[in-house]
Amino acid sequence: MHPSTFLLIVVAAGATMAHGHPTANTPAAQFWEQALPGSSMPDAIADGIQRGIDHSPLVEHYTAASPDISACTLFDSTCSPQAVAETGTFFHETQLRPGSTMTLSFPEQATPAILPHDVAEKVPFTDVDDVLAAFNIAPGSAEAAQVRNTLRRCAAPPIAGETKSCTTSLEATVQSAMSMFGIEDAGVWATAPEIPRGGMPRQTYAVAAVTPVRGDQYVSCHTLPFPYAVYQCHTAREGYGSYMVSLRGLRDGSAVDMLAFCHLDTAGWNPAHPAFEVLHTKPGGAPVCHFTPYGNLAFVKTATITA
Repeated sequence: MHPSTFLLIVVAAGATMAHGHPTANTPAAQFWEQALPGSSMPDAIADGIQRGIDHSPLVEHYTAASPDISACTLFDSTCSPQAVAETGTFFHETQLRPGSTMTLSFPEQATPAILPHDVAEKVPFTDVDDVLAAFNIAPGSAEAAQVRNTLRRCAAPPIAGETKSCTTSLEATVQSAMSMFGIEDAGVWATAPEIPRGGMPRQTYAVAAVTPVRGDQYVSCHTLPFPYAVYQCHTAREGYGSYMVSLRGLRDGSAVDMLAFCHLDTAGWNPAHPAFEVLHTKPGGAPVCHFTPYGNLAFVKTATITA
């Protein structure tokens, strides 16, 4: 199957592509086209690039973000199980069959500002005090707590069998994913699966179709709370499954296609990970599946979709 076919399926929730978007001629968009031929830049990423140009985090006040489900899908997450359960983002692999139902509720999503690469290279990242000073953040504020938590998460070592990195520009994120694959060019497709920007109202959704996404390797890049877009990318040697899941709202009839990952080996995960309480399992137990949140990046090496 041609890569463009895969991308059309992944973003079938209605996202427009970057072609014709104001960011189309930016260095970030040009880099994307050269590094990932055949993978159109999704709307969420294009909007983040535009936001980084129009609303520079260096001159606008940073306000602490509301809890983001993105960080809760990382292996070392300690998010509130109650907050995670409310979204329904975690589910059992046995639910991936037409006719099963899931109760989901995702809030309206904010688009993090993606800094231009040359700016990101000059902005402090590793030292807390330098970051707080650069963005005029009060040391004892909620914003400062988010900065410290993100820097702590990025500095923490990977779990056994995992490769991870934190990146501060789109270019660095793509290059990091390629490095994890051990290749520099062809054979990788990328997308940012999109929950509608306005969120998804809480209701029961029926699974209409499940389509496996076959790949030799996957890299997931999750956004972390910070004054600008920071991605934590990670991959594991084995134990992944990926699926396109078509859902239909039983109350309003809305339809959405979402990308889901199933982690078959959770033995090295943080025992306090909220998925274990939500799904009534434990590290090394039943597979843990989750939907990929808005604005995250997913890279797939030599992927195809099979019926």
